[in-house]
Amino acid sequence: MPDCRPPLAEPSAPRRRLPEGACDAHCHVFGPADRFPYAQDRSYTPPDAPFEKLAALHAHVGATRAVIVQANCHGHDHAPLLDAVARGRGRYRGVALLPPHADAALVRALHEGGVRGARFNFVPHLGAPPAPDVFDRIVSLIAPLSWHVCLHIDGAMIGGLLPRLARLPLPFVVDHMGRVRARDGLDAPAFRALLDLAGVPGAWVKVSGMDRIGDGKRPFRESIPFVRALAEALPERTLWGTDWPHPNVAGDMPDDGEVVDAFFEACPDDALRRQVLVENPARLYGF
Repeated sequence: MPDCRPPLAEPSAPRRRLPEGACDAHCHVFGPADRFPYAQDRSYTPPDAPFEKLAALHAHVGATRAVIVQANCHGHDHAPLLDAVARGRGRYRGVALLPPHADAALVRALHEGGVRGARFNFVPHLGAPPAPDVFDRIVSLIAPLSWHVCLHIDGAMIGGLLPRLARLPLPFVVDHMGRVRARDGLDAPAFRALLDLAGVPGAWVKVSGMDRIGDGKRPFRESIPFVRALAEALPERTLWGTDWPHPNVAGDMPDDGEVVDAFFEACPDDALRRQVLVENPARLYGF
C-alpha cells in the first residue's frame, strides 16, 4: 500500500503560462506498479504517478520540456524513466540513479535512452550515502559522455563536499536548494554556502522543492526570497523544477499552479526568467 499522498488531482491554473521551451528540470514518474514494479528495498511506496499524468501536468502549466529524475522507490530499474523519456519524443531527458556496480555498457545504454546525469543521495532518509570510491568510479564512467552529477544533499553538507566537488571533471547540480530551512534566513551558513557556488565553475543549483525548505503551509511564500537570491547569484547556472508528484511531503501538498506563480514572483525579470526556464536547461541537457 502507498505510504505517500498523491499530488493534487486538480491543481490551479497558473496566472501566467511558462514561456515556450520552458523546462521542468526536476520531476518523477512512479509506476504504474503493475507494469513497472517498485523496488523491493525501497524506502517509501508512492501512489502511481505515470507518464500520462506527468504529461497532463506539464500541459496544464505550460512546460514543454522536462527532466525526469530516477526516484529511490524504483531503485536502479530505469525502465519507467526510459519509457517516459522515449514517449516524450525528444522533449524529455533523464537523470539516473546508478548502482555501485554500474559499467560503461549500462551508462552508454542509458545515454542512448536520453539520460544526461547521475544522481547521488546524501540525505539520511534515503539510505547510506555513496562510498567515496563508488562516487569516483561513477564519475569516471559518466564524464566521457559529458553528463553531470546531481546531488541530493542537505545544505550543511556543502562545505565538507566542496573540495571534492570543485575538482570534478563535469558539472554538478544541487537539488532542491540544498534543502536549506527558510526559517533560518538568507544569512544562514548553509544558504551562504549555496550562494558561494557562484564562484565555483561547474556548480549549478535547482530552485525546486519550495515546500521542502518552507514551513509546510501553502503557498510556501517564505521560500520566494531564496529562489530569487539563487537565480540572481547564479543566473547562468540555475534550473527550475516542480518536483511533481511531490513524494514524501510532510506538510501541505503543493499546488503546481501556485509553484509556477511563485517562480514568476521570485523572478520578475523577463530575461532572467527565460534564462532559468529555457536557456540554462537547454544548454545542460542538450535540448
